[in-house]
Amino acid sequence: MNILTDPVFTQQMVRFCDLFGTAVFAISGVLVAGRLRMDIFGVAVLATVTAIGGGTIRDSILGATPVFWVHDVAYLWDILITVFLCVWILWLVKIPGRLPWYLLPLADALGLAVFTVIGIQKALHFGSSELVAIIMGVITGVGGGMIRDVLARQIPMILQKEIYATACILGGIVYFICLKAGLSEVLTIWISIFGTLGIRVAAIFWHLSLPAFTMQRR
Repeated sequence: MNILTDPVFTQQMVRFCDLFGTAVFAISGVLVAGRLRMDIFGVAVLATVTAIGGGTIRDSILGATPVFWVHDVAYLWDILITVFLCVWILWLVKIPGRLPWYLLPLADALGLAVFTVIGIQKALHFGSSELVAIIMGVITGVGGGMIRDVLARQIPMILQKEIYATACILGGIVYFICLKAGLSEVLTIWISIFGTLGIRVAAIFWHLSLPAFTMQRR
């Protein structure tokens, strides 16, 4: 059996990527909080809402209460450990040179792709339509970042020209195309994740963006 068609392996990998994506989104919250010179409580709050905000909004809309992190506290421990390590590294340890600029965006793209698929699957589990499932996938992927940016008084990335939410939408469309084509759920998951990831990565390295809407004055 091909390892990518093994349901157990797929479930374990999605779980790992889910926790990894949670940690990455938490890191982005820490970095924004550090740039704004927040105290340690502010850092923890911004990291937490970034990491689990989208999933919390999704579960609240779907009526999946208590929300996922109440049932599974591994997400909270994941965030707390990530915050502690980030603050310790950035505050006490002198890092020689700068990290590659693309490192965090790539990790963020992986988290975005996995969160999108998880959001779609959960919406379908609650009997949602295909359109609603895609919307729930987008909310899961970008909701936390929107809350982070609002708290930081920045324009959320989803409202800018970046191909961010668009990648989630296209990944969701790919998900349902695969299902209608008769592919197994396991292959559908992998194709949708890599599809979303590929679109986002292409946008990062090739600086792809949507056209900006402007009102011309007469």
